[in-house]
Amino acid sequence: MNALVTSPRTTPPAARTLRIGCVSYLNARPLIHGLDAADDVALTLDVPAKLLDGLRDGRFDVALLPVIDYQRLPGLTLIPAGGIASDGPTLTVRIFSRMPIERVASLACDPDSHTSVALARVILAERYGRTPEFVDLRSAAGANAEARLLIGDKVVCEEPSRIDFPHQLDLGQAWKSLTGGPFVFAAWVGRAAPGLDLVATHERLVRAREEGMRHVEAIIRAHAVPRGWPADLARQYLTRNLQYGITPRHLEAIRTFHQLAATHGAIDTPPRPLEIVPAVPS
Repeated sequence: MNALVTSPRTTPPAARTLRIGCVSYLNARPLIHGLDAADDVALTLDVPAKLLDGLRDGRFDVALLPVIDYQRLPGLTLIPAGGIASDGPTLTVRIFSRMPIERVASLACDPDSHTSVALARVILAERYGRTPEFVDLRSAAGANAEARLLIGDKVVCEEPSRIDFPHQLDLGQAWKSLTGGPFVFAAWVGRAAPGLDLVATHERLVRAREEGMRHVEAIIRAHAVPRGWPADLARQYLTRNLQYGITPRHLEAIRTFHQLAATHGAIDTPPRPLEIVPAVPS
C-alpha cells in the first residue's frame, strides 16, 4: 500500500510595500486619502525640500516631489497620477514685502520648498527685472530682509501683518500673468526599484486622488480646522485655488518652468526632458 504523499504547504509571497514620501501640508491631503491606513503602504510626511533625499537614498519608491527637483537627480520618472498645481492664485505661496515688489533687493526664503524659491527667482527676473539677494529665512539676516517668501499652511495660519509687510505677491497668480498657463508646484515622481511597477503605482495613486476629492469635507475636518484653517477658506483652497490632475497643459507648464529656471541659473542648462510613465495623451 502506497503511503499518501502530500505537497508541502507554500506561503504566497508578501505583497511589496509601496514606500511613499509626501508633502506634510494640507494641500497634499487629497492626493493621499486612505493611503495612510493601507497595509501595503509606508507613508512618510515631510516638508517638500526633504523629499528628494528620500528618493536619492532609496527610502522612497515614489514621492510628491517639488518639480524643480526633477532636474537635480538622474533617473527619475514623472508619474502623472496627480500633483499640486494652480491656474491663478495659490494662496499659500506668497512674497510678503516691506516695499513695492519692483524695488526688492533681498528676499528671505522659506527653505521648505525648492520649487517656490526657483519660481520666485524666475518671476522677479522675468516680470520685474530684479535679481535680489536670496537669503535663508532662518538666519538673522533673513529675518530682517526687505521681503519674505513663505509657503504652506503657515502662510494662512501665521500670516505676516500687513502693517509690517504691506506689499504681497502670490506666485501662482504671477506665473499665470507671465505665461497664461497653470503652474505645477509638485508632482508624483518615482525611481526604478526591484519589484516596483510604475503603471500599477500610477493606478493606485489615481484612485487615492479620486477618493480624496470625494472626501474633501472629511479632510477639512480632520486636517484643516485643527491646524487653524477657517473651514470655508480651506474648502475654497482645496477645490478652487488648487488643481490635482496632471494634463498635457500641466506637463507643458513644467517644461516651461524648467527652461526658465535654467535661464535664470536655478538649475543646469539645458534641462533634462521629462520621462513620463505612463505616457499622457497629447
